[in-house]
Amino acid sequence: MKWIALEQLLIEAQPGRAVTFAPALDHAQLRDQALRLAGGLKARGINRLAVHLEDAGDLAIALLGAWHAGAQVLLPADLQPQTRQRWSPDVQLWLSDLPDDSRLNSLYGEPLPATALDLDRAQVSLCTSGSSGEPKRIDKCLRQLANEVSALEQLWGDSLGNACIIGSVATQHIYGLLFRVLWPLCAGRGFVRRQLPFPEELQRASREHPAFAWVASPALLKRMGDNLDWPALRQVRRVFSSGGSLPAEAAALLEQRLGQWPIEILGSSETGGIAWRQADVLWQPFADVRLSQNEEGALRIESPYLPAGHVEQTADAAEIADDGRFRLLGRLDRIVKLEEKRIALPMLEQALMDHPWVAEARLGVVQERRASLGALLVLSSQGLKALREQGRRALTDALREHLSRHCEAIALPRRWRLVRQLPLNTQGKLPQADVEALLLAPRPQTPEVLEHSTVNDEQRWTLYVPQDLAVFSGHFARTPVLPGVVQVDWAIRLGCEHLAPGARFTGMEVLKFQNLVRPGDTLELNLRFDPARGKLYFSYRNDAGAACSSGRILLELAHDA
Repeated sequence: MKWIALEQLLIEAQPGRAVTFAPALDHAQLRDQALRLAGGLKARGINRLAVHLEDAGDLAIALLGAWHAGAQVLLPADLQPQTRQRWSPDVQLWLSDLPDDSRLNSLYGEPLPATALDLDRAQVSLCTSGSSGEPKRIDKCLRQLANEVSALEQLWGDSLGNACIIGSVATQHIYGLLFRVLWPLCAGRGFVRRQLPFPEELQRASREHPAFAWVASPALLKRMGDNLDWPALRQVRRVFSSGGSLPAEAAALLEQRLGQWPIEILGSSETGGIAWRQADVLWQPFADVRLSQNEEGALRIESPYLPAGHVEQTADAAEIADDGRFRLLGRLDRIVKLEEKRIALPMLEQALMDHPWVAEARLGVVQERRASLGALLVLSSQGLKALREQGRRALTDALREHLSRHCEAIALPRRWRLVRQLPLNTQGKLPQADVEALLLAPRPQTPEVLEHSTVNDEQRWTLYVPQDLAVFSGHFARTPVLPGVVQVDWAIRLGCEHLAPGARFTGMEVLKFQNLVRPGDTLELNLRFDPARGKLYFSYRNDAGAACSSGRILLELAHDA
């Protein structure tokens, strides 16, 4: 099909030029609806609107219509209450699939005359998270987007031909917006309206078209298993992947199954496309993208996909080869990606600390079978009370519910660690690697020793009972209590280590348990050993001086052979 420049898409109707499938929409219908939307927005005086539509065809109509009406379009990342609260002052209406928001057909009016879109005045705003952790609005003019889709067509247009574009990624972000909507519109390639996040859905849609290409994410490509009809899927023209790094093993497996390597795209909402690679560890910058580095080695970007004269400083450390290609060395900030979603850890930490149960919070990525977030928490006095009265599960469930109003489900921590204080280093900092090591470590099974001293023939310990002690989960889930057997075990361990090395436990006498020991308690443990009688005397008192438990432990001393 003939290429139509982005700014010319509403000039002349092209009946029969496919735009979408299931249901079908051709260019003439797209143009008619966009001009009617432009007229409706103009008549209502709407010049700022937020758009979040699952249907990529509806999104195309909304964008072209709003641009033609001179309205600015905000594409929020989601429809979470916090997101709406943040951006509502910036817009006059929300156009979405939610029942209480405006619908596309309710906004149609008398069509405006067709004219070319203004490349420098037409604007779309993407929403993401900045390095400060605050949600960030990124304004892009149509010229930047037009430059990018033209570059994509020059690189891969010939190999795509008339392929139907099938996507597993959302169109609210720059990758999906360009690859699933704007590029196909200009090239005359039809696209599937719905986002298809599961391999089986992608396969089903692919079988409906003689030629097809995938706009996918690493998360989906890694999940494509042996159960798919790989011989039929080998007809795919191109496989694009973006939003995160595709593991080399997954890329190689796709090459075996499909006969081609996936094309990985590096970019962001701030920068637009930066580079691409195929079967290589080095990235090839897009044409006219100029790279440099700051003193920390992080990439700086100059690009026709950025505002004229603007240099974008990234947090991506890199090593640039002599031929201009480069290798990424990791991020320097605290923005992480999970399943291709950018997550600002500081923003979520602040959201947790807004809850009355949390005094301090640090988040990190837990790399196990599936990467997820973990939370390291210092509870407030209210939080400790909730832990003691309701149990750990109820506490973490409540915090997840609180956090769900600030983020998508993928960003909710799966692992929680409750600590007395954050383990800051001598510089008063907590390196991210230390956070993640703590999150990976098993929950504690022993007390934290705060002090140890000798008074006459007794040894005395000040012990802190960890809030996250593993045994609390089973004793009891809703009212955690330190079992008596664990108190005895701690006394034996410390006694055998410091007073009777090598001794063997043989029994107990006169055990008394008087007051409960709870998470976060501070205990004083006194130990005295009588070697002649083989008895270890122990007693626990809480920080109020009340007796918690006491007794005698029978030990058999080791004898030299």
